Amino acid sequence: MNLLQEWQQELINNQNLQNNLITFINQYGISEIEYALLLYSSLHHEYLCKTKSSISKFDVYDIYYLEIREHRISIHTRHGTYTKHGTLAKELKFLSPYGFIKCNQSCIVSLNKVRTIHHKDITLINNETLHMSRSYATKVILAYSQYNSAKLKPQK
Repeated sequence: MNLLQEWQQELINNQNLQNNLITFINQYGISEIEYALLLYSSLHHEYLCKTKSSISKFDVYDIYYLEIREHRISIHTRHGTYTKHGTLAKELKFLSPYGFIKCNQSCIVSLNKVRTIHHKDITLINNETLHMSRSYATKVILAYSQYNSAKLKPQK
């Protein structure tokens, strides 16, 4: 039996879990469960930053944004900035399930760390400002709206 089957069996057999899940869905909706799972998974997922001479480990949730210049990626976190070699496409593929999106040709930002989007500027919760290019603006604004819609819904 795989992990999903075990979880499904637990849900079938545990009436208290069923009641809690139904209560949560009725009060907050399905999108809130998705958002809670996203937060939970990002809080408990580690990011490894490997270079030729070092390795650093931190939570995905601690990352504000990544930027690249000449295959050198700078990872800006609440603990400082780390650098490594690589491609932004590879980083985006890994980080997109945790709410990261490309905001310009050389930058990926965590939607969870965005405070405001105004014209072509993205202001993060640490007051840093990133440029959003016109070609990515619609996608970023839509993703940011969807990401935050669950938080903005009035509670029943």
